[in-house]
Amino acid sequence: MNNLVAFLTKNFHWLLFLVLEIVSGVLLFHYNSYQGSVWVSSANSVTGKVGEWRSGVEQFFGLQRRAQELTVRNLELEAEHFQLRRRLLEAQADTAVTDSMMQQMTAQLQLIPSLVVGSTLNRPDNLLTINSGSADGVAPDMGVVCGTGLVGVVYMTSAHYAVVMPLLNFHSRVSCGIRGSGYFGYLTWEGKDPTVAYMEDIPRHAKFEEGDYVETSGYSNIFPQGITVGRIIGISNSADGLSYRLKVRLQVDFGCLREVYVIADNTFPERRELLMAARDSMELAR
Repeated sequence: MNNLVAFLTKNFHWLLFLVLEIVSGVLLFHYNSYQGSVWVSSANSVTGKVGEWRSGVEQFFGLQRRAQELTVRNLELEAEHFQLRRRLLEAQADTAVTDSMMQQMTAQLQLIPSLVVGSTLNRPDNLLTINSGSADGVAPDMGVVCGTGLVGVVYMTSAHYAVVMPLLNFHSRVSCGIRGSGYFGYLTWEGKDPTVAYMEDIPRHAKFEEGDYVETSGYSNIFPQGITVGRIIGISNSADGLSYRLKVRLQVDFGCLREVYVIADNTFPERRELLMAARDSMELAR
C-alpha cells in the first residue's frame, strides 16, 4: 500500500495530465461535429483494418483444413467421374442404379488423411514417410494418393508412421491404363527426372495419342480404377519392337508433396487372403 501511495505521489503530475487529456478529447469530439466525424471515420478505418488482419490470420490457419477438404473432394469427384463413365451404358439413365453404385463405392473405400514428414527425390530407391501408421488403420500394400493423383504404395508401417514407396522408385511397378481406350500396361520410373515415368507393354494395335490421360487400371489389389497418374507426352517403340513405350508426365509434383491420403479398401484383406491361398495351392500342386 505504501508503495502504491509513493508511486501515485511521485507520478501525480503525469497522471493528472493524462486525465485532463482524456477529458479534453472527449469534450472536443463530443461537442464539435467536425472533430466528431473525423474521430468516427478514423475509428471505423482502424476497426476495419484490424478486422482485415484478423480475417487474414484466420484464413491462414484455416488453409490446411481447407486443403484437406479439397483433396478429399477431388478424390471423390475423380472416383465419381470414373464410375459414371464406366457404368453409363449399364445404367442407361437409371438413377437408382447410379445411386446404388455410388453408395457401394463409398462404403468400400475409406480415406485416411496423412502428412508427408520425410521424403527423397534424388535416389533410385526414393521413399516417403507419413505420420499415420497401424494405429490409424494403415497397412502395407495400401495405395496412397493426393488431390492431384497417384502417389505410391505403403511399404512398411509402425504404430504411428508408415514408409511409402512412391512412383519415383526403381522397384515401383503399377498397372495403368489409357483413359477411354481400355488398354493397359505397367508404369515404371527410370530415375533422374522426378516428373516423368514410362508406361510399358502397350499393344501395337492400341489407339491413343499424345495428351491422353493415364490412370490406374484396377487390375490390382491396391488401387481402384480411374485414379489419375499423368498424361502421355511421348510415344516410342519398345526394345523388342513388339509394343509401345509411352513417356508419361506425372500429375503429382513430388517436390512439394505435403497432404496425402491412404486408401483403405475394406475388401482388400479378403482378396489378398484369397490370392495367397491360390498361390499356395499352386505351389503344392507342383
